[in-house]
Amino acid sequence: MLKLPNDGPPVGRLLSQVLTGDGPAAIVHAIAEAQLPLMQRLAAGRLHGDPTEIVGVNDSGDKQKALDVGAHHHMIEVLRRAGVRQVLSEEVEAVIPLNPDGEWDVAMDPIDGSGSIGIGAPLGMLFSILPAAPEGFLRTGEAVVAAGYASFGHSMDFGWSLGDGTHIAGWDADAGEFRMVRENVALKATASTIAYNASNERHWEPGLQRWVADLRAGKDGPRGRDFNMRWLAAAVGELHRILLNGGAFLYPADRRPGYQNGRLRLVYECVPIAFLVEQAGGLASDGTQPIRYRKPLAVHDMTPLIFGAKDEVETILGYLAGPSKG
Repeated sequence: MLKLPNDGPPVGRLLSQVLTGDGPAAIVHAIAEAQLPLMQRLAAGRLHGDPTEIVGVNDSGDKQKALDVGAHHHMIEVLRRAGVRQVLSEEVEAVIPLNPDGEWDVAMDPIDGSGSIGIGAPLGMLFSILPAAPEGFLRTGEAVVAAGYASFGHSMDFGWSLGDGTHIAGWDADAGEFRMVRENVALKATASTIAYNASNERHWEPGLQRWVADLRAGKDGPRGRDFNMRWLAAAVGELHRILLNGGAFLYPADRRPGYQNGRLRLVYECVPIAFLVEQAGGLASDGTQPIRYRKPLAVHDMTPLIFGAKDEVETILGYLAGPSKG
């Protein structure tokens, strides 16, 4: 085994010692345990077939890769066994009924950032858990009681919140289980690293263009300090990095056809992110209101998204509100 300086026994409790009991905690634990086959298939790349093969198109018109669909079916069976009532997945148009007497509903993106399948870039999954209700998934994020994500990179990490702070566990191959690495994550209020797709700046509204111009001006501009920029092209990867190292992310609406209402999915991408970020002391907004206050009109609704460090999100919102506040 490769030994590095200061190698020692693993730290942190096993996830099974932390996520105990029934209800949302049991569902979160079941989702965590279900990540190992996905990690192993990703790590195998093209050794056993092509996980990037295009096999369909989802509701938003995005091409579905073989691993998108495989992960969807894998997670549906996991959630069926966990007693979930119904599931909303990015990979199918309609809500999927599982257990009529179930007490909980789950919304999920089985593979977020799937454009990066097969090239080794970070990607993962996102999910949220809601109490069963007649409205189904057409509720604001205020109804969510738990949310989480998996991150597949050079390590496999799993983050979640049951409304008691945001926590992160890492896969311990020796133990064959996740082990706690961060409990009660606390996001710094200020950000020095910002994640956004710079190629879209020219399509943004004027307030955001002023913000990014001031950002790039660094210590010589009105912000008075320098910033770094990162773009992983996977919201879940950005979430994991920001929870660990701080920063802010934005994928705003813009003038391009199909992007006027943003491009990320409200129910199963943005709401889980908002829940986790808020539990860590950060903010998540659609540019006018907190993401978790936004009510979907359809299960696959899109939304703009800004999240991360509290002070930077508030600064961005100020620029959006107009020159007098920017």
